[in-house]
Amino acid sequence: MELHRSRGALPLAVACVAGGMMVLAMAGDDALLRMLAALGVVVVGGAVLVGAVRPFRFVIGPEGLEVRRPGLRGTFRWEQFDALALDDAARLVGVPAAGLPPGQPASARHPGDGRPAVELLNLTQVRERPDEVAAALARYSGGRFTDARTPSSGWHVGMRIMFTTALRGYEKRQVDGLVGRAESALATGDRAERGAARAAIEQARAAGIEPALRGYDIGQVDAALDALRAALAEEPSTDRETTA
Repeated sequence: MELHRSRGALPLAVACVAGGMMVLAMAGDDALLRMLAALGVVVVGGAVLVGAVRPFRFVIGPEGLEVRRPGLRGTFRWEQFDALALDDAARLVGVPAAGLPPGQPASARHPGDGRPAVELLNLTQVRERPDEVAAALARYSGGRFTDARTPSSGWHVGMRIMFTTALRGYEKRQVDGLVGRAESALATGDRAERGAARAAIEQARAAGIEPALRGYDIGQVDAALDALRAALAEEPSTDRETTA
């Protein structure tokens, strides 16, 4: 799995540089404060632009990690880490093992046990979702990876689901049908509908959801269906007690 650098701040950086240069060109000799402010904007925008064009490569594969980003560069085998973790700040950190070459500064700590760790990547800087990255790390790292993010409080009515399309995933129509039925049952609060929707999810998971090319991401769908199944099993809060 290859990650791609986020370009979200690039248009703003270009606008800052262009706007600052225009102010500098139009400012007179007596507008010192305005010129200093414009110069500051140009410097900040220029720094963002430089960072956006610097080499970046981050690949997660069966053999390990290939990293090329500012401050860290190299190819690391999985056995060169004792552990890897993703924390609440969306930082991927790795606890060095004996096989990791010296020179990598311990700039972070493992969120589980506090061991010194190397910050490998901040996921806020890439376009891929943290759930996608976590699924790839869990698949390839040989049990070394821990998703240490604080879990969400669970499912609630009105929560929006957005699945990523993967090269090979779950058949979209089947997933849409399961999710739609579960959401409808949660919205109505009817016990019978909730039970039927939960049973449909359990049957589909037991039989295996149909695979498809360009289908929904498997890890994301599994997590969403687990959350829906748990929510459907809870006592509905919208039901009213029958009174004599």
